[in-house]
Amino acid sequence: MGTGIAEILARAGREVIGVDINESACRRAVTALEVATARAVHRERITERERAGILDRFRVSTDLRTASDAELVIEVVPEDYDTKHEVFAALDTVVSPSAIIATGTNALSVTRLAAESAHPERVLGLHFFNPAPAMKLVEIVSSVLTSPAAIEAVTALARDLGKEPVALGDRPGFVADGLLFGYLNQAAAMYEAKYAAREDIDAAMRLGCGLPMGPLALLDLIGIDTARTVLEAMYTASGDRLHAPAPILGQLSEAGLTGRKAGRGFYTYEAP
Repeated sequence: MGTGIAEILARAGREVIGVDINESACRRAVTALEVATARAVHRERITERERAGILDRFRVSTDLRTASDAELVIEVVPEDYDTKHEVFAALDTVVSPSAIIATGTNALSVTRLAAESAHPERVLGLHFFNPAPAMKLVEIVSSVLTSPAAIEAVTALARDLGKEPVALGDRPGFVADGLLFGYLNQAAAMYEAKYAAREDIDAAMRLGCGLPMGPLALLDLIGIDTARTVLEAMYTASGDRLHAPAPILGQLSEAGLTGRKAGRGFYTYEAP
């Protein structure tokens, strides 16, 4: 997700710094951008000169202090409060008080992250969808603490990036995932109960409802561990059994069968 967001920003002429936990992760980000832009040249969507500009505008680091001059920081670390809080606390000591800090969470409380920040008025949610370069929707989430100026600035940026922003309040799952994950959870439970084969569940939703992808294939794409985390957060907040994760999601996650990124989930893939 971070690499996809970096690609969108760099393509739009922004200078982008990708910060990750080690050199290996940074190299993977650079390689992913090189591959994505090479594919775009091959498809004649951009020129070689434009590709060179995109790559020149993207640099990586393992040191958060390289973000000290950033006007916007987008956090997309794993869906864990302690990890996100650690990043936000570090950012408070690094970036300017006027810089906007956006969390990419789709399950955790933006309000809680803002309240624990030194400058809660500049914290908001900026939720891109996977794959970020292709998906048009961006959910912009404000807490009761977020300043209107921060929302206006990020909304304008989203439009400049060619995205369609929607403004939302703070609740787990927001709009799209709030509706989507209950459906995905029910599909997993249906498969677990052996009511229908995985291929038939997915075919029913593709061919009967006109969806581009069936729910079990979509869970593999999202990441089964990520889906479980999102559902747990939603269930904790709402108490709605629709969001109580189907046991199979926990079993697959704990076995490391997390979907496409692992090479196996509900389906088996040739490679991660």
